Amino acid sequence: MPAYNAARYLAAAVESVQAQTCPRWELIIVNDGSTDGTVDVLGALRDPRIRVFHQENRGQCAAANRALAEAKGQFIKFFDADDLLAPTMLERQLERLLPHPNCVASAEWGRFYGDDLGTFQLNRQSVWRDMEATDWLVESWTDARPMMQCALWLIPRALLDRTGGWDERLSLINDFEFFARVLCHAERVLFTPGCPLYYRSGLAGSLSGSKGRRAIESAFLSLTTGVDHLLNRRADPQSRLACANLLQDFIYSCYPQHPDLRAAVTQRINLLGRPTIEPSGGGKFQLARRLLGWRLAKCLTFLFMPAYVRCNLKRHRETPVPVNP
Repeated sequence: MPAYNAARYLAAAVESVQAQTCPRWELIIVNDGSTDGTVDVLGALRDPRIRVFHQENRGQCAAANRALAEAKGQFIKFFDADDLLAPTMLERQLERLLPHPNCVASAEWGRFYGDDLGTFQLNRQSVWRDMEATDWLVESWTDARPMMQCALWLIPRALLDRTGGWDERLSLINDFEFFARVLCHAERVLFTPGCPLYYRSGLAGSLSGSKGRRAIESAFLSLTTGVDHLLNRRADPQSRLACANLLQDFIYSCYPQHPDLRAAVTQRINLLGRPTIEPSGGGKFQLARRLLGWRLAKCLTFLFMPAYVRCNLKRHRETPVPVNP
């Protein structure tokens, strides 16, 4: 569990691990240079199954890699410090994996908001079943809305030893590249119903909501690298379409900003074939898209968004992630 300025939610996340019906677990928490009360929350933990490490702020991927290096278990779950696990998740996923050492286990998930689990709703998906691992990638990517959040998965340590750790160049959607790589080395995804991940949403300042230049470059690098992982395994028409749709959705999401990244992605799409994905958006955007086309509708959306959001989108002061089309 990487933890950065997670004091408000950290105790609840830890308690959801302590409540697991599987008794044989260890929780490794890496405090990634927090400046809030995270250190105090960690200092109050007294469970001998929990080990805490502190490092200077190096990012979520570096903290996850540190935790993996310290882990002693044969099965690994990465877990954000603001989410919650159903009590039976570890036990049920472990039961599925023990006879199948080259597979990974997945789970249900749903969103809740703030501290109110009464807002929780499952986000049902077609990939909630046992599947060949690359089939899972193709099906979940085709509508360009894959959920690859880290706590969904239980992974054999031997599989991670072959695939390597997290790419420390990445911040935004770093889990996309990591799990694309893992699944491209796995045989099957084994689905475990009835033990969901409770995914906390709507947090101000969360990494997933970041839209600064460095975050967009990270998304670009994660998407293009993850796509390459799949295409190196299989390049059939369904795989090519899934990759083209993902990349086209990146163009939709950052238009009209970042023309250099959009141009590089367009080159990739041209080699894959025509995408079929349409841009997402609310009712007003969809009406404008039908009347004016998606590009002009996106420009109007950008023009009329709050000024503080535009300023965040236009920031270029962060150290850039290397971009190699």
